[in-house]
Amino acid sequence: MRVNFRVNGRPHEADDVWEGESLLYVLRERMGLPGSKNACEQGECGSCTVRLDGVPVCACLVAAGQVEGRDVVTVEGLADFAKDRAAGCAGGACVGTDLNAARQWEANPAKTEGDGADSAADAELSTVQQAFIDAGAVQCGFCTPGLLVAADELIERNPQPSDADIREALSGNLCRCTGYEKILDAVRLAAAREESQTAGTGA
Repeated sequence: MRVNFRVNGRPHEADDVWEGESLLYVLRERMGLPGSKNACEQGECGSCTVRLDGVPVCACLVAAGQVEGRDVVTVEGLADFAKDRAAGCAGGACVGTDLNAARQWEANPAKTEGDGADSAADAELSTVQQAFIDAGAVQCGFCTPGLLVAADELIERNPQPSDADIREALSGNLCRCTGYEKILDAVRLAAAREESQTAGTGA
């Protein structure tokens, strides 16, 4: 079957999708977006977390056919999604992320304008992504994409989350490297920065 849906704000279609195929497989193998990690394939670890119509879901548990006509945001489109949300047009009403740019996406937060890097390799980070770097919350990186997507959704829904809120929101995301404290620090930092930016714009 053919599945038509929006990925990171842009329309896409996947052909010859078999009925048991997961959204995770379509994203990674058909679309070349490897940010969502394939780990447990049972919805237990959260490494494949994406947003489906704004809600965090494990892409390994979503049948590809279920996303017909719906919106998916992966970690590759998180920065543009956050930028569009700040502009009042999240969900694809603005530009979104080009598929080729998403495939080449590389975080280079230290680069500055005029370094000669192309736009895909000189991608701007979202507040949550930058906070994870600044707080030292990225270790092996395997769980990081799912944590970023879940944390971004939490801060959108609850701009001033308590520690209990953060723990609850990230409870479906496992990290095998750490005791989670730096991850909690990163979410606290991102929430504080988002609040500061919102206050600065008078929104």
